[in-house]
Order: sequence, then C-alpha cells, then structure tokens
Amino acid sequence: MNPTAAAATDPAARFIGPGAWRHALGYGLLGLPLAFVALPLYVILPNHYAREFGAPLAALGAVLLGARLIDAVLDPWIGRWCDRLFARSTRAVLAVAAVAAVVLALGLWGLLFPPPAVRSAGMAALLGWAGAVMAVTYTAFSVVSVAHQAWGARLGGTEAQRSRVVAWREGLALVGVLLAAVLPGTLGLGATVSAFAVLLALGGWAWSRSLVPAPAAPAAAPLPGAPPALSPLRQPAFLRLLAVFVLNGTASAVPATLVLFFVQDRLQAPPALEPAFLATYFLCAALSMPLWVKLVGRLGLARTWLAGMGLSVAVFIWAATLGAGDTTAFLIVCALSGVALGTDLALPGALLAGLIGQLGERGQREGAYFGWWSFAAKLNLALAAGLALPLLAWFGYTPGARTPEALQTLTIAYCLLPCALKLLAGGALYGLVIRPERRASATRAIPHPVS
Repeated sequence: MNPTAAAATDPAARFIGPGAWRHALGYGLLGLPLAFVALPLYVILPNHYAREFGAPLAALGAVLLGARLIDAVLDPWIGRWCDRLFARSTRAVLAVAAVAAVVLALGLWGLLFPPPAVRSAGMAALLGWAGAVMAVTYTAFSVVSVAHQAWGARLGGTEAQRSRVVAWREGLALVGVLLAAVLPGTLGLGATVSAFAVLLALGGWAWSRSLVPAPAAPAAAPLPGAPPALSPLRQPAFLRLLAVFVLNGTASAVPATLVLFFVQDRLQAPPALEPAFLATYFLCAALSMPLWVKLVGRLGLARTWLAGMGLSVAVFIWAATLGAGDTTAFLIVCALSGVALGTDLALPGALLAGLIGQLGERGQREGAYFGWWSFAAKLNLALAAGLALPLLAWFGYTPGARTPEALQTLTIAYCLLPCALKLLAGGALYGLVIRPERRASATRAIPHPVS
C-alpha cells in the first residue's frame, strides 16, 4: 500500500515516512503556545501579584488554590463535553476551541494587567478580580488542551506512531516553556502576552489544517473482562495506568518544586546560573524525544518508560552527593534528568491512547479519558507541593538555612524522596502494566483446541 492510501485509512500513518514532519508540525504546533501560557499562569502570576500589587501571600495563596481546584474538578466534565463535540463534527470542535482560545488570551492579559478601576478599588476587589478571571482563564486553557490531546489519541496507530505524535506535541511544548522563561525578562509582560496571542492563533490555524475526520476503522479487540462504555474510573486497566501516572508525576513534580531551594542553599550557586540549569533541563528533554521514540520500536512504550524511570533514579542518587560549588556537575544532572523527562512527556499519553483503542473506545470517548488524565496531572503538582514543603518545614529546613541538618533535610526531599517515588512508580508500571500485557500476549499465543 502506498503512503497516500495508508494515510487515508490510518490517520496515524501520516506521521511516518516522507513528509511526516508537516503533519506532525500541523498537529503539534498548538502544544507550543499552550505550554507557553502555562508558565505565566502557574509561575509568574503569583510573584507578579505579590511584588507589583502587594498582595498578601496567605490571601493570594487561597485565591490560587480555589481557582486551581475549580480548574481540576472541571477537567473530567470538559473531557466528556469534548467527546460530544467530536461526535457532532470536527467543525464544532474547532469553533469551541477558537472561542476558548480567544478567552484564554484575553484572560491572560486581564490577569497580568488588571483594569485601573479594579486596582484602585482595594485589595479585596483586586483579589476577587484575580480569582474570577483565573477560574475563567484556567477553564478556557483546559478546553483547548483536552480537545487537542483527545484528537491526538483519536489518530490511533502503532506504539511507534502514537509515541511520535505525542513526542511532537510535547517537544514543541518544551520550546514554548523555554520561550516563556526568556521573554518576560527580556521583552516584558506586554510583549510576552502579545507573542502568546500570535503563537496561539498560528497553532490553532495549523491544527485546523490537520484536523480531518478520522475514518471509521475497526477498534482493537477489547481487553479481556473490560466493561464497555463505562466511566473511565470503572475501567480497571485505566485505573492501573492512572496509578502509575500519578506516582511518577508526583516523583517528577517534587524536584521541580524544590530545585531553586537546592540550587541556592545546597549548591550555593550564583543567581545568574539558575536560568542555565532550567534551560539545560528542558532543552535536553526536547532533544531526547527522538531517541526515546526510536527505542520504543525495540522495547515498546511501557519498557521504554521504565528505562527512563531508571535513568532518573540513578541521576538523582548522584545529585544527593553534590555540595557547595558543584555547579558543573549539577548542569550534567540537569541534562540527564531532562533526558529522563523526555519519557515522562512522550510515552504515558501514547500508552493511554493505545489503551483507549484496546478498550474498544477509540473515536468515541478520548475526551473522557484525557479529562481525568489532565485532572491527575494537576493533582501531581498539588501533591508535590503538599508533600515536599510541609516535610521540609517539619524537619527544620527554612529557605536560606545552611546548617548541616537543614541541608541534609533539603537533599533528602529534593533527591531521595523522588527516587523512592520513582521506584514505586517503576514497580507499579511493571506489576500493573507490563506483566498483564505479557500474560495477555502469552494467552493469545496459546493455540486453542479445535472442537
């Protein structure tokens, strides 16, 4: 079968072979502005309100927590809504995503630049404005991102094809993170929001060009005992994969929460090096994705992800031995842990896309699954902050502390706690995903007696 005919019957085939990069770029480009806006929303915004407007940290934290809880709780509902839109037409999906994108861009501008009347009305009015606009902006962000992820899963394909689709989306997302880290400090917040709006329009246009109706292909045989057309939370195979995702995601989010404390107090590195550490981490994650995707063809998705977890554990055990002045070694740690991050970004979503097909729900309920997936991803960030920061305080560490006891506590929280969580995630991946897959393959390979 020639490539054109293959693409007509299998949308994922467009991502393999000559000219595949055009289709991959058309789908994945929207991941760039979506990741671009996540950094201002989750990282820059709290600091901006505290420094520019003098917002009390306790009140600001409560507003942020409330908006993020609303955002996380809505994700499963948004996923089911996206499924209904896909069932209606791809044009309906594009229309809703376009409206949500406009709301997202306007919401980001309104958050960073509150109207003068709001600023002059007092702190209660300012925080009320921030909470309301944040809730709307987060919801618009979730609508676009869940619809985009669900469409990628609807493409189906082999493990190598699915990992390539997700790798393009997540690789371009990392480019967005790097841009968002650089632009505010160099061009200012106004130019950053303007650049985001342009990138969002470009990404939406590219996606609309690649978003064609997927043909009605026969779904893969459902997993034995899988109840059809139930809530994702009543599918045992999905719950097993979700458990691995939450454990692994929390393990990755803990060092992300604590990295600046480790750099400033344990390494005592100059502030000028902090952007270099972060840029090295994200850049190596983006550059590693083609290598991991190639390895998927040999090991499969789950075993390749397991290899990435093993690399991460080895790197953070090494990081635990570093001390003041070991900045060069820590740059290498950032590079290798970034390489390991490539598996966390490219492979779990591809595993979920394959599972949806195995459950017989491809082209029907991707949104419902990715809604819960997005909820779990946001839960990871909350668990990381809720686990690591109280533990640090409980064991006597405060920012700026340089006593041996405080630094030991920081090292355990930054290096060894993630290792323990990664090992649990790796064990869960092997026991809950890889072994059941191997048993299912062995069962299918046994010839049945002819009656």
